Amino acid sequence: MATVIRSSNFTADKAWGAQQIANMNGITTRLHWTDKPYKWHVNEGEEVFVVLQGQVEMKYRSDGEEHSALLKSGDVFYAAIGTEHVAHPHGEARVLVVEAEGSV
Repeated sequence: MATVIRSSNFTADKAWGAQQIANMNGITTRLHWTDKPYKWHVNEGEEVFVVLQGQVEMKYRSDGEEHSALLKSGDVFYAAIGTEHVAHPHGEARVLVVEAEGSV
């Protein structure tokens, strides 16, 4: 079966609401809609975060220092295991997230 998802049409009832796209042997791919920041967290595994629409300021901590990167449409953020991070959208954003099933 094939599926076409028009990410620009996706909205959710709450910030960080998601549409499950696939689960491939425990690795999930989800489309998120948000207009509010997430929370500081560390994933149990690696995470790939792709901004499809909008802008997201990704803050992350490395070697005890806080860093920030402004991600625009088409930009990708990779969080290795143990990377503490938080996403702050600037207005509405749609984000594709690939991570281990059950990650925060």
